Amino acid sequence: MGASHARAYHRMPDFMIAGLVSRGEASRRKLNSELGGGYEEFSDYEQALARVKPDAVCISTYSDTHADYAVMAMEAGAHVFLEKPIADTLADAERVIAAARRTKRALVVGYILQVHPTWTKFTEIARTLGTPLVMRMNLNQQSAGEAWGTHKQLLRTTSPIVDCGVHYVDVMCRMTGARPIRVNGIGARLADDIRVGQINYGHLQVTFDDGSVGWYEAGWGPMMSETAFFVKDVIGPKGSVSIVAQRATRSGRSADIESHTSVEALRIHHAALAADGSFARADEVVGVDDEPDHDELCRREQQVFLEAIRGVDLEPHWQSALDSLRIVLAADQSFREGRTVTL
Repeated sequence: MGASHARAYHRMPDFMIAGLVSRGEASRRKLNSELGGGYEEFSDYEQALARVKPDAVCISTYSDTHADYAVMAMEAGAHVFLEKPIADTLADAERVIAAARRTKRALVVGYILQVHPTWTKFTEIARTLGTPLVMRMNLNQQSAGEAWGTHKQLLRTTSPIVDCGVHYVDVMCRMTGARPIRVNGIGARLADDIRVGQINYGHLQVTFDDGSVGWYEAGWGPMMSETAFFVKDVIGPKGSVSIVAQRATRSGRSADIESHTSVEALRIHHAALAADGSFARADEVVGVDDEPDHDELCRREQQVFLEAIRGVDLEPHWQSALDSLRIVLAADQSFREGRTVTL
């Protein structure tokens, strides 16, 4: 994510990269070379802040450092773009938002689906299907080699349903416009080379106060199936809408980041019946005119960040980030305590 965001800043005339920070020297130098080799490099974040005194900071680290790094940046006078989730606890998430209010700095959390035009359309159509909604979503990733190594690093601080789930429960909240009230979670440890107590598969169920329900499933690792790894489906009294991503699912590319936001079409089904009991309307397949790749989505996120710096009310954005984090953390709690969590 950090590399994709750096490419965006490099291409945008309203930003100028002041420095690249990473503890991994090889990856840092590789990115700098890709961007022309002209940027100052740092291995220590705090030293970089003190030396460069940036106007803005983009944080794309593991989630256990998000809160401290974001607060440090804002207290140093910088606006912050922060990768999701905002933190790994609600208390830290609230601390980050409190710092943004106190310092009057822009804080934008990287919910990439919010800038995807077809996901926006998907949400709009879901809102026309009546109440309650049934929302079914997953993103499983079969990984090996370097990708499995990255996943194991992520698992040290978060579970799959927390790390990726915030995106999809955020979409569910936007589709229903309702408040989440109950969460159930299950999980499993499917690998011997991860720590005891860590889970690399999880599933959450959330109930909303309008009767809507949703589930989200995520698993990482070499054992994961490539069958039905990408399900994005919403059902209401008036019909259903589904994301069609057949190329991604047929090709077995669940570990490919480009497939995670892939949308080839939206399929709309109408539930209305004719007098003879048959369907009154045929299904519609809505094609995708604007299908941005991952780097372009990151550029659009940075455009949102730029507008926020120039002056946008971010309170609804912060509340959305808190709500989605609250749901996925409750799912993790539900699994570990073996009970339904009431929000």
